[in-house]
Amino acid sequence: MSLARILPAFVVLASALTLAALEPPIAPAKAILPQSFAGWTILLIKDAPRGPSPEESAVLREYGMAQRETAMYVKGSSEMFVRAWHFGDATGAFGTFTFYRHPGMHALPIGHDGAGDPEHYLFWTGTTVVDVTLPRPFSDEKAAITALASQIPQAGGAAGIPPSLPHYLPPAQLDPSNVRYAIGPAAYAAMGGKLPASAIDFSQDTEAITAQYGPAGAQETLTLLLYPTPQIAGAHLKVLDALAQSSGMSTKRTGPLVAIVSGSFAPQKAQQLLESVHFSDYVTINHPEGYVPEGAKLYRLLVGITVLTVVLICSALLLGLFLGGGRALVRVMRGKPASSLAEDEFISLHLER
Repeated sequence: MSLARILPAFVVLASALTLAALEPPIAPAKAILPQSFAGWTILLIKDAPRGPSPEESAVLREYGMAQRETAMYVKGSSEMFVRAWHFGDATGAFGTFTFYRHPGMHALPIGHDGAGDPEHYLFWTGTTVVDVTLPRPFSDEKAAITALASQIPQAGGAAGIPPSLPHYLPPAQLDPSNVRYAIGPAAYAAMGGKLPASAIDFSQDTEAITAQYGPAGAQETLTLLLYPTPQIAGAHLKVLDALAQSSGMSTKRTGPLVAIVSGSFAPQKAQQLLESVHFSDYVTINHPEGYVPEGAKLYRLLVGITVLTVVLICSALLLGLFLGGGRALVRVMRGKPASSLAEDEFISLHLER
């Protein structure tokens, strides 16, 4: 077989081996909800009896929903109906939590963040949002739901890091039950956003959070928009300023953050609320990807070793083909056979008597 046929075959083989080494293992989708917890046993898992409305579906798509489960748990005569939504990262989970949380729900220390009212609980943890409905209240319902939250799978790395935008909301007079977080126009409009989605421009990977401040009945709305860079924020501030002048709103930009106040506050109080918004820039040097599980570290190490081994083998094969093929080419150019195996070469001194 000629060198021109052998070399492409080895290149294709090396490429296939390298791609196979880099390709992560395909794992089946894992269940979101546990089979049992704290004496509760799952009775069934099925699709929700009523699917999401078109508005809900659009919102869940924006947040990146990857999986959904519905289950009924029983413990003695007590029952618990549970819905769970799993997302690609904590950003989608937090946004969905704010979408389904009702203003009257009280904050609860369940999971990463929780809220509840009689016979209804909602919480998010990791990259999952869980909604619990109780047909009949029972004595230890909060303890049971806390135990359920502890069994929800967690996410490592960057996927498990919550969005930073909520930390820029001033805490004074904030109503936590009325915080709404959106990363797209469908969610922003569904949660009663005060600005036109076209003015915000979610195509720039913009994040938006809306919060209520002040006493009930006289609340002011604070909208924070986080853009990728201060330059992009400055460009959009011109559009937002023009909108604010015609609508009686107040605006402020700090770094990539744009704040807009609208409502019934006096101009002085609106300005005080704007002045309390500050953007603090920081750089994370150690472990910017967040916590990385040991299993992921081992997988990366094995992939690196495999790739290095494949590269060394391919390099050795190509070097051998280059040296051996070069020698054969020189022999052919000198009018000799490509291989010297059939020849008995010897050195002759041509001595004559």
